[in-house]
Amino acid sequence: MALSSKEDSLYKDLKARVEDRSATVGVIGLGYVGLPLVIEFCNAGFRTLGFDIDTDKVEKLNAGKSYIGHIESESVKKIRDGKRFEATADFARLQEADVIIICVPTPLKKNREPDLSYVLGTAKSIVPGLREGQLVILESTTYPGTTENELRLALEKSGLAAGKDFYLAFSPEREDPGNTKHPLGAIPKVIGGYDEQSLKLAQALYTHICAKTIPVSNARTAEAVKLTENIFRSVNIALVNELKIIFSKMGIDIWDVIEAAKTKPFGFMPFYPGPGLGGHCIPIDPFYLSWRAREFDCPTRFIELAGEINTAMPDYVVNILGDALNERGKTLKGSRILLVGMAYKKDVDDVRESPGLKLHRLISGKKASVDFYDLFVRSLPPTREYPELRGTTSIEWNLDKISAYDAVVIVTDHSNIDYDSLVETANLIIDCRNATKDVKRNRDKIIKA
Repeated sequence: MALSSKEDSLYKDLKARVEDRSATVGVIGLGYVGLPLVIEFCNAGFRTLGFDIDTDKVEKLNAGKSYIGHIESESVKKIRDGKRFEATADFARLQEADVIIICVPTPLKKNREPDLSYVLGTAKSIVPGLREGQLVILESTTYPGTTENELRLALEKSGLAAGKDFYLAFSPEREDPGNTKHPLGAIPKVIGGYDEQSLKLAQALYTHICAKTIPVSNARTAEAVKLTENIFRSVNIALVNELKIIFSKMGIDIWDVIEAAKTKPFGFMPFYPGPGLGGHCIPIDPFYLSWRAREFDCPTRFIELAGEINTAMPDYVVNILGDALNERGKTLKGSRILLVGMAYKKDVDDVRESPGLKLHRLISGKKASVDFYDLFVRSLPPTREYPELRGTTSIEWNLDKISAYDAVVIVTDHSNIDYDSLVETANLIIDCRNATKDVKRNRDKIIKA
């Protein structure tokens, strides 16, 4: 359909400002996804406004300080000194932005249904200042149809129409915290637009910060891409977790199996077992699709089974721990247990959906005394699911004190740990990550789980 003269003027004006970098970019949500985006757009020459309801974050960023472990304060200071970035909790200033990018959480409710409250709440805050010619992009992971249905309808309460008065697109975040091999700018950017103009504008924008853009047919396809990527990981991790349990009963080390199997140059891709899934995507995304699929009367048995297996892994670890203590004439009740690593992955400070949180609750529920050590996580942040752990602090690394624990559970294989000394000192090691693979002495203390 041909554009009216007004629509053509709005489109050409925004496209020109995006291409010459005179457009102002607004990023809502300054966490693990939003803050890296802010830095990339500022470094690409865009004036960028960062929006967050957390005033502590806003103050730190405006002071040139980072609150995320793998993002250096120097990177924030650089964009502040360059006068390109300002953080604010004043959402009325969204009208200053030509492009608005939404990077807010999309968690699950207690019944494992999608919780779009953050996305829709953000849309509500955009509506008062939404103006003609703005581009709104959702990056938060969600089920297919969210952008063109729920988000569009929420934004159109402004009286403006998507694809006519403002532009709308979805581009899934692919941020991997702490991954220096694949920085944001090197990862291809998938983009789906509500209409052709929205797609072209979003593509023109991301071309400035990404080496390659991957346009797809529409927003719901882009939403499906993100879910497919993480369901693929979830299913394969569930497979090796199940194999771990089977092979363990046969006296076979799953880690040895994987190391040998991955030497095959075709037909095999290594995935690794663990104490459960963590992070903001893999534990959650499969349930977004299974929930949506029920509306189309489509079963998702494969996806749901993988979710069940991965969700049960912390219980498996606790059973291994209890059995190991029993063999040493002790019970889990009354024992002192140290969890090493509370972040969901190595060498980051991100505890979102970390299996360490569930392990802490499960072991404490068995009437054991539980502490944790994590150089990257000095104090546990507030979480909706584990409010009782808020403010719990890491112990200091002290081998003499560690020897007083009945067992040490390696939840996250951080690089800063001297595993030789840990095994030498500890009474019992439950290794969930194969972190002790290179330790030669005292292997009788180590049980893999």
